[in-house]
Amino acid sequence: MRVVVTRPTHSGERTARRLAQMGHDPLLLPLAEPVHDAEAALKALEETSGSIAITSAEVMRVLKQVQPSLQPFFHWPVFAVGTATAQAAREIGFEVVVGVGGSDGARLADLIVGHSPEFRKSPLLYLTGSPRAPGFEAQLKNFGIAFRTVECYRMKEVIPDDGMLTSVLAEIPADAILFYSRETARRFFALPFLREHADTLTRTRILCLSDAITEAVPAALRSLVEIAALPGEDSLLALLAAK
Repeated sequence: MRVVVTRPTHSGERTARRLAQMGHDPLLLPLAEPVHDAEAALKALEETSGSIAITSAEVMRVLKQVQPSLQPFFHWPVFAVGTATAQAAREIGFEVVVGVGGSDGARLADLIVGHSPEFRKSPLLYLTGSPRAPGFEAQLKNFGIAFRTVECYRMKEVIPDDGMLTSVLAEIPADAILFYSRETARRFFALPFLREHADTLTRTRILCLSDAITEAVPAALRSLVEIAALPGEDSLLALLAAK
């Protein structure tokens, strides 16, 4: 199948390799790229003495830029969403890493509140980016967990030119498009190219990592939507084999 990957280049290339191994033809169409602020992350760590929470692997790529300065913080507990993020934290040098699978920030908050109180003596440092899903912070507030949010990267919008969009979507229609976030789906369906070529996606499967992403899909295309059983890439890619 021709599968469009809408992730940023770094993570998109990793997904493309998986798709190729599965026998598919991946087409990269990044709609955003990260702009890092490693100094903001390092400054926040220097001002904090508690646990760290991370809901995006992008944060680990930010921290890798200042890895030699992270030694004093390696003994701090790190709570992470996603096995890849947790593994990246261990590879950088963090010694106590607790993670949840998938990409559900609310589940991470549940994990934190159920953990030993000694991990919560000081406010939790939440290293994150912009924009982001609100679920994790909302759940922390519901539980009364003190935390500080520090943005150490932002996603800069990338608008593909019409030539690329024609090549990826129109010349040979894509069989499926992968969406990992609501914001990415919003950007995709707001592209002027799609308004001018409204019939481009009429036979394309729209595969979403979560229910929330479907809210960004136009009503006329909702019948093409399929949602992963679990909020993780394995479940998302498993949809490709479902038909």
